[in-house]
Amino acid sequence: MARVSGWPALRALSAREIVRVARQPSRVLGAVGTSLLLWVFLASGFGNPMGGPAPGAGGPPGAGAGYAGYLLPGMITLTVTFSAVFSAISLIEDRQAGFLQSALVSPAPRWAVIGAKMIGGAVVAGAQGWLLALLAPTAGLHPGAAGLAAAAAACALTAAAVTAMGLALAWWVNSSAGFHGVMNLVIMPMWLLSGAFFPPGGASRWMAWVMAANPLRWAAEAIRASLSGAPGRSVAAWAVALGFAGGAGALAWAVMGASRGRGLGSSL
Repeated sequence: MARVSGWPALRALSAREIVRVARQPSRVLGAVGTSLLLWVFLASGFGNPMGGPAPGAGGPPGAGAGYAGYLLPGMITLTVTFSAVFSAISLIEDRQAGFLQSALVSPAPRWAVIGAKMIGGAVVAGAQGWLLALLAPTAGLHPGAAGLAAAAAACALTAAAVTAMGLALAWWVNSSAGFHGVMNLVIMPMWLLSGAFFPPGGASRWMAWVMAANPLRWAAEAIRASLSGAPGRSVAAWAVALGFAGGAGALAWAVMGASRGRGLGSSL
């Protein structure tokens, strides 16, 4: 069967991923609402344990706005991360329904099928996280239009990275339960050590080193810098976030593009 241009297939399959979520408002409500409730309860319960240093006085961006301002980027990272994980699960659902096999044997090139999964998941997860970024003024943060645009870019990078990681794993895992178990084992520690609850400067030495090696920490830092109104404050965070997204995308392509995968190969 002759191959055709992959761009129409990429657009159609990406739109399918977005429409699938749009038709499930409970999924969006659950992802955004859970992070929103955590933010309200934790920010109200802990008050201002950050001590209140101004962002320009040596404290982490957002600390001068109180703990609510510091915590909000962490909750955005939570929303983006777990929304991306749920998007990756759709690969397993499509495999079980037979849709993925049909797409792979169609005239569309494989890169279009893989790219659509990445783009669709990244757009959905990034948009859900950005909805929380709009609440920044209520936490004493004033990012402005440029900061909100930078936050959208940071959310997109984070979503793309986690979605690609999830797709690489979902290609090999045959059940949603198994996927959830392994991803929770990987993603939950990454999020907890992303600086969502406390800055690395206040952690023990060994934990600070682990946090520095955690790419999700730098993605969260890019979101935090954007909401602080100074998106260019942490160039290193942006560089690592970009590298994280690129590396995860390369991993997903290496797993999904170069091989048929154990779980999928047995069904083709």
